[in-house]
This record gives sequence, C-alpha cells and structure tokens, in this order.
Amino acid sequence: MRSLSIGTTGMLAQQLNVETISNNIANMTTTGYKRQRAEFQDLLYQNQRRVGSTSSDAGTIVPSGIQIGAGVKAAAVYRINEQGNLSVTDNALDLAVNGQGYFQITMPDGGTGYTRAGSFQINAEGTVVTSDGYTVQPGIVVPADAVDITVNASGEVQVKLDGQIQPQTVGQIQLAVFPNDAGLEAIGSNLLLATPASGDAVPGNPAAPGYGRLVQGALETSNVNIVAEITNLITAQRAYEMNSKVISTTDQMMTTTSQLR
Repeated sequence: MRSLSIGTTGMLAQQLNVETISNNIANMTTTGYKRQRAEFQDLLYQNQRRVGSTSSDAGTIVPSGIQIGAGVKAAAVYRINEQGNLSVTDNALDLAVNGQGYFQITMPDGGTGYTRAGSFQINAEGTVVTSDGYTVQPGIVVPADAVDITVNASGEVQVKLDGQIQPQTVGQIQLAVFPNDAGLEAIGSNLLLATPASGDAVPGNPAAPGYGRLVQGALETSNVNIVAEITNLITAQRAYEMNSKVISTTDQMMTTTSQLR
C-alpha cells in the first residue's frame, strides 16, 4: 500500500519543518538573525489512467484521468530577509543597518564574509573587529588617544582626539548588497558567504540609493515573530500526528487483509 511510504514522507517533511521552526525560536534573540521557512513540493505521480488520453477509437478524451501521488519532499529552507527592529544600546561601536546591505568581514582565509550583526569591538591594534576578532572591512584603525567615535548614517567613521576640537575621519564603512539575498550561505557565527545563487556582492556607501543607513548605538534584533512561530509549530505538530495516523491506519488495514481466510 502506497500510503505507508506517503505517510513516511509526510512525517519526514514535518520533522524538517519543526527543526526549522525550532531554529527560529532558538535564535529569537540573536542579533541580525533572519527567520527561515521550510518549503515543500509534491513528489512524482503514478498514472493509472493518463489525463488527455483517448478512451475509444472515436477519439473521445479522458477529461481527468487517475494520478496517484507519492508524497512530499523538501524543496528549500528559505531565508526571509525583512528588517528587524532596532534596539538602542548607546555603545559607540554597535551599528545597525536600517535597510538593505551587509557589513563586509575579512575571514581568516582571506575571503569575505557578510553579516547584519553590527556588534563590533576594537582589538589591541585599534582595528575595528567582530566579536570573533575578524576585521571589519576596510580595516579601520581607531587611534589610541581617541576620546570619542562617531559613525554617521553614510558610514564615515570620525574620531575626536584628545586636545583637538575638530573630529578626524579615519575610515569609510561600506555595505554590500546582492541580487538574491536568500542565496547567501549561512556558516554560523552570524556570517554569510556569497554563492552562485546569491550573485556577486555590489559594494556601496550606506545611505546611497539602494543601500541602508547606518544607525550608531543600536543593533538590529532578530526578525522572528514568536507568536507566528508557535502557531506554525502547533500546525506542524498536528500535521505530523495526522501523517502518523495514516501509517497506523494503513497498518491496521494490512493486518485485516492478512487475517482473511
């Protein structure tokens, strides 16, 4: 009976759905996290009577036919890149992107990673880095005698030096945008990598057309809606139970058949 394997594919699909939802809930307080959604497709169909075939030598056409589905499969886990809320921290090196764009990070292998998490710090050399010590491009160095740091909406980093009145510009932060944000590959630690699906990064200054503005002293929170996730979790649980019921019902039917005399 096909319903055994069909019910199995349904349970596996809902297991992936629950895992995706649980990851969203686990990251509801992760800075810059974008929630994910599992998407599914129906499997191939078995044609017992093909739709559109002729049913007689007079040329009459079968209007609907008989197609039996084989279940469901996972198609994608899609990242939803809508804007998260901004949480004010009043930390000079906390930066939030209000709009499109990603901070560019120099990875240990020399490649470039991308992130929406702007919780930056300064290392022993005065370079602006992530919490893992990765350099924020283009490698901005804050002088040791700086008494104040200002990052404006267009990404200019200015410092006020001890004994000076006029601020000094020490660097320009740029953002990167992609043709397809959902095609970025997540590697953990709030970092993403470009892929052929995402397209090449297009760098530009914040506040330029097509790029978001930087907000100093704030962080972008996760865009997870906990009420929606709990509702989706309940729905996935019920769907899992229904598919398990299909398997148990099929087993009972097969038991009845095997006991026929």
